[in-house]
Amino acid sequence: MRNATAIPALTSAQMAEVDRLMTEEYGIQLIQMMENAGRSLARHARHMLGARITSREVIVLCGAGNNGGGGMVAARHLHNWGAAVRVILVGARNKLKDVPAQQWQILRAMGLTDETSALEDAYYPELVVDAMIGYGLQGNPRGAAADWIRWANKSDCPILALDAPSGLDTTTGVPGDPCIRATATLTLALPKTGLLAPEARRYVGQLFLADISVPPQLYQRLGIQVGPLFDGGDTIEIHF
Repeated sequence: MRNATAIPALTSAQMAEVDRLMTEEYGIQLIQMMENAGRSLARHARHMLGARITSREVIVLCGAGNNGGGGMVAARHLHNWGAAVRVILVGARNKLKDVPAQQWQILRAMGLTDETSALEDAYYPELVVDAMIGYGLQGNPRGAAADWIRWANKSDCPILALDAPSGLDTTTGVPGDPCIRATATLTLALPKTGLLAPEARRYVGQLFLADISVPPQLYQRLGIQVGPLFDGGDTIEIHF
């Protein structure tokens, strides 16, 4: 476990610059980062379910952006490991960005996709994975995303959020209306400043950090000094 005060935190704008530099300056493609994020997410989901996950019911809520793509990668791994996975695309398929669209095609070929907009009042999974909205949120969630956030919060089962709980402003920590109340959040690269805000704690739950292979030299270009955070593993817990 690491103390949050010992790890630098990023605003949403800084994280966007990290993503840009990763692809444009270092040649680390989005699909590579997405695979790293999704596999770490699947591993943490397996941990939350108690290691053995054969036939355990998991619902993965995926948005059309890159956060959703990470959820799709996680769904693929969980299915391969034996879980009973259902993947919901929250939003229209024609809104999918290029790399998430590729991930969606993989899931379609595996028979895991669901493009229904109907809320599942009678569906009781053992874990909900929230991969609807990432750090680019502006304003309150709307439409299907808002409906599924409310459904997840009423589901009475653990929720694992990818990067940030959907609905939370990752710079300020101000929760939108509605906002996922996660049991645990697996954030990526470095913590976002909003995740560490006092008002965000009841939405973030336990906070974990996953490695997506950001070079320390990249952080140095932004004036941020980062030590070897993942010397003991590719996921660490952050105490705040």
